[in-house]
Amino acid sequence: MDEFIQRGLEADEHWLDEGCWIQEWSNHPDDPDCSVARARVPAGARTRWHRLHGTTERYVVLAGRGRVEVGERCGDIGPGDVVVIPPGVPQRVRAGHETLEFLAVCTPRFRPDIYEDVEPEP
Repeated sequence: MDEFIQRGLEADEHWLDEGCWIQEWSNHPDDPDCSVARARVPAGARTRWHRLHGTTERYVVLAGRGRVEVGERCGDIGPGDVVVIPPGVPQRVRAGHETLEFLAVCTPRFRPDIYEDVEPEP
């Protein structure tokens, strides 16, 4: 990776079965310490419970409002909020009446092999 400036908005956006659109802005093996992706959860939709092993994730809310659940904690979120999700902790997010858009900042970087779908506790 020799690019000084990475053009994230030129990346392809794709649907994840988790329940959101994702667009990788920065995620490369030559920069293993961090990745940045933009996520969009459609109005009224909710992502599935999942967790990342060995990686801390931060949601930086750009637009919309919603509700986030991290382990047994939950709270309302909106533009400017940052949600810190420790490694291995189950998480999900629900959009309110409009699309919820946020950056997912992972340290170290996101890799598919660290992702795990988990079922909600009864």
